[in-house]
Amino acid sequence: MLSFSDVKYRYHSELFEFDLDIKQGDVVAVLGPSGAGKSTLLSLLAGFINPESGDITINNTSLLSKAPHQRPLSMLFQEHNLFAHLSIADNIGLGIKANLRLSETEKEQVIHAAQQVGVDELLHRLPEQLSGGQKQRVALARCLVQKKPVLLLDEPFSALDPMLREEMISLINQLIKSQNLTVMMVTHSLQDAKALASHYAFVCEHKILSSGKVSELTTQDNPPQLERYLQAVK
Repeated sequence: MLSFSDVKYRYHSELFEFDLDIKQGDVVAVLGPSGAGKSTLLSLLAGFINPESGDITINNTSLLSKAPHQRPLSMLFQEHNLFAHLSIADNIGLGIKANLRLSETEKEQVIHAAQQVGVDELLHRLPEQLSGGQKQRVALARCLVQKKPVLLLDEPFSALDPMLREEMISLINQLIKSQNLTVMMVTHSLQDAKALASHYAFVCEHKILSSGKVSELTTQDNPPQLERYLQAVK
């Protein structure tokens, strides 16, 4: 479904090399130490940067000629990135059209997405009137309304307190299953990976050193770099 094939990206003197295959419906936690290349992997997929060679495909179609907004994926960041002067409804509607000239059908889609994440009673409010957890739900609704098959999560829970974190993980888990989304999630939390992901990709030394099922993380023979990482994040 989603594939990195011999992808090479160079940043100054550093060379990043990625090979990874993800099946439809997989939730892949991208783990690894800081500076290893996790965000680079996500940025390549999102189209924020381009590789010097190799290919990135979704359903056997190359993404390399497509601009970020043309790619069949949506992205939820650590920061919710809501526009302070726009209502919650308009912030969600941006996921459909940047000019916010929505048809009645599209307005219904905004309401439905808001209902899915539990913010449908807040659509006329401004972001400053919402809690941190509510803002993150609005950002998630903006992803859902795009109706794209791949969801990218860039440490979306790290700014939330433990209770809100648990709520968001539970909510996203439900949405992933109900919509059969394929997910790539960058995280520093082994706990989040085990709670949400079916698979993992361990990024170290600018490449994917190991990948497999999350359930096998601590039961199989791992590279020493991964063993050290697992000990450090326990």
